Amino acid sequence: MARWRPDLPDRDATPERVWLRRREFLALGAAGAGAALLGGRLLSGRAAAGEPAGAALPVARKVELAGGEKESSWDQITTYNNFYELGTEKGDPAAKAGTLHPRPWTVRIDGEVKRSQTLDVDALIRSFSLEERVYRMRCVEAWSMVIPWVGLPLGELVRRVEPTSRARYVAFQTLLDPEQLPGERRRVLEWPYVEGLRIDEATHPLALLAVGLYGRVLPGQNGAPLRLVVPWKYGFKGAKSIVRITFQEAQPTTTWNLSAPGEYGFYANVNPEVDHPRWSQARERRIGEFLRRKTLPFNGYGDQVASLYAGMDLRKDF
Repeated sequence: MARWRPDLPDRDATPERVWLRRREFLALGAAGAGAALLGGRLLSGRAAAGEPAGAALPVARKVELAGGEKESSWDQITTYNNFYELGTEKGDPAAKAGTLHPRPWTVRIDGEVKRSQTLDVDALIRSFSLEERVYRMRCVEAWSMVIPWVGLPLGELVRRVEPTSRARYVAFQTLLDPEQLPGERRRVLEWPYVEGLRIDEATHPLALLAVGLYGRVLPGQNGAPLRLVVPWKYGFKGAKSIVRITFQEAQPTTTWNLSAPGEYGFYANVNPEVDHPRWSQARERRIGEFLRRKTLPFNGYGDQVASLYAGMDLRKDF
């Protein structure tokens, strides 16, 4: 079956620089009207001052890994999202997340491991000491946030299931259920959504399986109940609502790479020297800020992760 492709040619689409300026003008107008513009949505003063909601999680410790930068607000993080399974507009996930039922929930771990198993997500959470990690997060469209994720170290989970010597990659598959995820009724991508890491990336200390943010259980629009967080990569690597983790010898065929191989590579490392075909990656706008800032290689985590890619051509292996 043929994959969906947009009817509008790239040459006829609004240039990214014009689209970004449009948001700036809206922000100025909203400020003049006494409202706050958070990630493209006009919110009332009451909503803009919203506090974290949902059940509290037993966080063992907090680790600051964003260079002391100010954390994005709860409202910014939970109302401006990429989650195509719930819709393609940034506000769709928050508006439609009520259809997603993250409990009960199980995760299947299989493939090249000695301990294949199906785990209840709450039992999985209870078996780890949860950490709150404050990360810079960069999206491929040139926007970014600072997010206090709560989660469990992915590397520790990998070690628990004992990968075999043939395991070179880890694939993450999201829920396939159009009743819960109505965006899957549209062929904007091949469903279910699949992402992947090399096993050395998956076991890196920065890699996280997030189950919450701001000390609270993860909201549906942010990928409840379990999502991947790899802070040195672009946000599309962050598979949401994960139901299966498979260890395999072959490199996974990932969803965005399958959809647009010239735009989205397997590695997805933040590299400001490599432009997306339709916009520059050299600068980014932190959500809630007016001006753009310089994009950092590996999203600022180069000292920790650059050695993973020694000898690779990061222009080719993007």
